[in-house]
Amino acid sequence: MTAVSAGPVVITLSHRLGAVLPAAAVPLLRDGRPLHADTDVPGELAQLCGAQPVGEAVRGLLLTMDSSNGAAARWVASGAVVLHIPEPVGTALLDAAAVMDRLRSPGGCPWDAQQTHRSLMPYLIEEAYELYQALEDSDTDAVREELGDVLLQVLFHARVAQEMPGGFDIDGVAGDLVTKLVTRHPHVFAGSEEVSTAADQELRWEQLKRAEKRRESSIDGVALGQPAVALVAKLVSRAIKAGLPGDLLPSIDDVPRADGDTGASLFALSAVARLAGEDPEAALRSAALRFADDVRAAERSARAAGLDSGRLTTQQWREYWPTAPDP
Repeated sequence: MTAVSAGPVVITLSHRLGAVLPAAAVPLLRDGRPLHADTDVPGELAQLCGAQPVGEAVRGLLLTMDSSNGAAARWVASGAVVLHIPEPVGTALLDAAAVMDRLRSPGGCPWDAQQTHRSLMPYLIEEAYELYQALEDSDTDAVREELGDVLLQVLFHARVAQEMPGGFDIDGVAGDLVTKLVTRHPHVFAGSEEVSTAADQELRWEQLKRAEKRRESSIDGVALGQPAVALVAKLVSRAIKAGLPGDLLPSIDDVPRADGDTGASLFALSAVARLAGEDPEAALRSAALRFADDVRAAERSARAAGLDSGRLTTQQWREYWPTAPDP
């Protein structure tokens, strides 16, 4: 601390944290060193810190919002010691919440102000699928962007709820999440249990959740509005974890196909895939994407041959299809 106290000290404040000072500045203030605020520090913030306007030279401590810009750079160049305010991970989320608040407040965006939980529902599904595709494509830049879009939906719904009688805000959402993560990981936060494998933790999570929510069935809480194949996979997964024997699930061989019971056939296929450790939703999506690639490949080949890909005959489709069709 001797080097710090020997000369001028510049303290860079955080736009997000306001009048929070670094711990290293406390002994200097106790020593009675004068505290000044640079011109970029808002007057209200300077007053909260008890700082006086800066003069021609730094004496004692100088508050600034950014030591790399404007007049503050002059103090740094003069050899002043710089103390930064360390911001914890996640503080940028404060900015996101503030922007959302601005958009929904009077004088903000008319479109944002008109949205409701129900009107926003399609966007939540759309953004989730766009994130899914970015992850599937291993596109890091797209994943970052789409995570932001999903976060926007969380902030949006929390802000809408905040305006409703008996509602909640984003802090309530975050607080509930923290509580859930802590209580469902007692082996991490309480040290009261020992979990050695991911499979053990997955089972313990379901047990704790069922007890916490006082659910009567192992499949209570499954979102019935999700896509059908994903719903089958989730129901089968929950039931198997609860000890349901696999032979009670429908088998492909047991499903009659002649009676047109397509739903039963799809359920059996999905259940068998899940029991085999596969993701039926991802498998079906993969097959759909392969089909889409084949369609595009056939159209490209047809165009390369001088044909109009929008007016292909059945025979031409077969001719340019990248994989030979079954006879």
